[in-house]
Amino acid sequence: MKTWQKTSVALAITAAVASAAFSEMPKMGSGDFNWANLDKFKSMDLSGETVTITGAWLAPEDDVFRSILSHFEVATGAKIQYTGSDSFEQQILIDTTAGTPPNMAVFPQPGLAKDLASRDLLTPVSNKIKNAVLKDYAAGQSWVDLATYKNKAGQDNFYGVFFRVDLKSLVWYSPDNFADYGYEIPETMEQLMALSDKMVADGQTPWCIGLGSGAATGWPATDWVEDMMLRTQSPAVYDQWVANDIPFNDPRVVSAIDAFGEFAKNPKYVAGGVSAVGTTDFRDSPKDLFSVPAKCFMHRQASFIPAFFPEGTVVGEDADFFYFPAYESKDLGKPVLGAGTVVTVTKENKATNAVLEYLMTPLAHELWMSQGGFLTAHKGADTALYQSDSLRRQGEILLNATTFRFDGSDLMPGAIGAGSFWTGMVDYVSGMSATTVADEIQSSWNEIK
Repeated sequence: MKTWQKTSVALAITAAVASAAFSEMPKMGSGDFNWANLDKFKSMDLSGETVTITGAWLAPEDDVFRSILSHFEVATGAKIQYTGSDSFEQQILIDTTAGTPPNMAVFPQPGLAKDLASRDLLTPVSNKIKNAVLKDYAAGQSWVDLATYKNKAGQDNFYGVFFRVDLKSLVWYSPDNFADYGYEIPETMEQLMALSDKMVADGQTPWCIGLGSGAATGWPATDWVEDMMLRTQSPAVYDQWVANDIPFNDPRVVSAIDAFGEFAKNPKYVAGGVSAVGTTDFRDSPKDLFSVPAKCFMHRQASFIPAFFPEGTVVGEDADFFYFPAYESKDLGKPVLGAGTVVTVTKENKATNAVLEYLMTPLAHELWMSQGGFLTAHKGADTALYQSDSLRRQGEILLNATTFRFDGSDLMPGAIGAGSFWTGMVDYVSGMSATTVADEIQSSWNEIK
């Protein structure tokens, strides 16, 4: 076997620079990187092997990803070439269909990976890696399910590893406002509804909700409905709904839409009244948390929303978050809605499975955790290495999840998930019944079948 010392000088310098950069990153608590994870890769002789990877990560994420992979290169002698593209979805279709794919592809939406798998344009991943996901990821079966697709023959295969996750099941609030009124963080949906009612009784408005987003107006409501589906129905029913194995106007789906309506269509609950829900831009909506006096007290939105808080807002001080809770009475555990990127093999070679094994190590996750902008459900990664306390706490929500499901609208056909579902939610908050909206969405789905 090729020894560690025989690795190319150029690769060693690259990794040394990367290691120095990582070692200088601020660390939470007393955490340290799991550098020992590299030991098994040092015994691999992959010199002469080149792995090409494409994805949607652009600067600065692409350089972070390359730095993480540089340690694998030094350990094995393999060469990794990552290329990011803002037209990744179109390019990967062209390349795989033409028979000139990269070795690996990082999909921001598993729906596209599923489509390629159905045409035998993806290579199944080994059971060894599948079992590692089951063992090492919180809600491991969920992550296996999200990367299991049917091939051209209709057989289910496991195709990839999720690396980097986004979290949507969050409620944002002002700790100062909560403290002023003695409000406590709710741990169940029943408590959240009771808290909302108490705020109304105190003369306050509980929620700020805005669905405006230009041509994409309505999408924030789809996240609400997806969260409510996960809190009122089993993961299996959620999957059937997303695939239209049960119709959009199934009573269980209609009930989830109305569960969203308990918040968004209650004039006492929403800032500006119900009429403002469909017209307020989602980027402006959370600003009412910080007005004086506050126009609302809670805002359900994904982990990215602090980017639209007023300038100077410090998360953890001026603003904070809690898990959008589940119904205690439903006994459905702690479901989490989110998104993420799945790493797949599009043209197997001697090194591709080894790359996936490396991305399954705690170290690979920790290296990005320390840089920020990264969440993971990997149970072996040291949470003390998250760049900030807020990221660490979001990571813990993922670790405590019993179910993880991908944003449903992103998995539906574009005409539905980015079309009639969006517009239907605007119609709903504008006065149309959940049944009528669901009927119309299902009708639009029938038209594309």
